[in-house]
Amino acid sequence: MAAAESAATAGAHAATPRPAQAATTDAPAAAYGPTDRTVTSRDRDRAGYDRALVHSLLDQSFVCHLGFVRDGAPVVLPTLYARVGERLYVHGSTGSRPLRMAAGGGADSAGHGSPGADEAAEPAQPGLAVCVTVTHVDGVVLARSAFHHSINYRSVVVHGVAQQVTDPAERTAALDALVNHVVPGRAADCRPANAKELAATAVLRIDLAEASAKWRVGGPNDEPEDLGLPHWAGVLPVTSGFGIPEPSGDLAADVPVPDYVTNR
Repeated sequence: MAAAESAATAGAHAATPRPAQAATTDAPAAAYGPTDRTVTSRDRDRAGYDRALVHSLLDQSFVCHLGFVRDGAPVVLPTLYARVGERLYVHGSTGSRPLRMAAGGGADSAGHGSPGADEAAEPAQPGLAVCVTVTHVDGVVLARSAFHHSINYRSVVVHGVAQQVTDPAERTAALDALVNHVVPGRAADCRPANAKELAATAVLRIDLAEASAKWRVGGPNDEPEDLGLPHWAGVLPVTSGFGIPEPSGDLAADVPVPDYVTNR
């Protein structure tokens, strides 16, 4: 599709109302200040920095793509996340490379590093520079010309420095938030992590300081001379949702499906 919008900025129905941008008279707290990294180079009318809009788009999903530099090359990993106020949390194994890099475990300021014994000799760094993206794909836009095919979307891009969370209370709250963000109410309805599990789990925190939203809505933008071509044009909506719960094969027959699962 020639209108090739990046996966970090993809999806929204033609019927979806255009997200409102913060007015120029809004107080600073109402919007994230644009930076060189968050100002889009094209389609600036589709970008916004409204804090409530960014939070809303983050809260409507639970999978993000976490980008960082490793050994001088970009790496992007899909992972679960949760927003708590002005912070995003992600988690992973204490042995995973990005978690160790965020803790100063072997990467220089450019993201270079070598595994193994060499890492111990490298200086610790105050976090890991990351880019976090969240995308909602709302529709496939079919135009009369191949060039004008596109997608309707809503997205958020966050730039920041990931820090490893070491405070026990914050780690516990973050892990509960990660579970509840995917299925609200679940954290209180399962066994908490034990000491061994907590020792194997690391949590990263990214402050929401540089954040922006971007979107596309509406139908195809065909050239006037193409409007008479005999090719169907319009929007194919994309929807997502939860299906019927499937109990584990080893689940006792008398364990009911929780309301927070059936009411998704």
